[in-house]
Amino acid sequence: MNIKQKVRERATILVVARTLSDVFRPSYYPVMGFAILLMFTYLSQLPWSYKFSLILLVYLFTVTFPSIGVYLYRFGRKISVQDLEKRKYRIVPYLLHLISYAVLYRSMYTIHAPAFVRAILVISLLVQAFCIVITLFWNISMHSAGAGAIIGALVVYAWIFHFNPVWWLCAAIMVSGLVNSSRMLLRQHTLGQVLGGTAVGFLCGLAGFFI
Repeated sequence: MNIKQKVRERATILVVARTLSDVFRPSYYPVMGFAILLMFTYLSQLPWSYKFSLILLVYLFTVTFPSIGVYLYRFGRKISVQDLEKRKYRIVPYLLHLISYAVLYRSMYTIHAPAFVRAILVISLLVQAFCIVITLFWNISMHSAGAGAIIGALVVYAWIFHFNPVWWLCAAIMVSGLVNSSRMLLRQHTLGQVLGGTAVGFLCGLAGFFI
């Protein structure tokens, strides 16, 4: 294998890693979680207009509004997207997401959304709160924490709804492995940081329902 082939292969690997990091951003997990619940639980009987409105509400508060806030923060501080990966610039974006998620949770509580639906937001709030604190001392991976939270949540959902979670868990673990590998390939985190993030996320996924 010549040098040009090695360079092309490495470039391809990095493109795949960046794509995985973008597709499986932590802010997308609540939207995916709500979509799954609306399709595979008794909530699937709700009118499509209501389900669409609910997904739109979740998307606005978990993706759109925090993204606007982060953009304004970047514009004000004159920092690049890459700079946000640095630990000293991550606290404010985390706090913006935390506030937006808290407002969404309050809205869900007001409209009397079922507890197992609101639990998704509780888990997200826990993950972000722990990551904010840990980030002050250690560059933990938020991507890995989000993926780990999905695994923990699946375990509890299987217990609540009495279904066999094997295939769902296999898919979630595979996604977690891909996300963790992508963060290391992009040299954003070490093995310890992605494993630590996965562990924190998994525990938050379990604890969110009991809270």
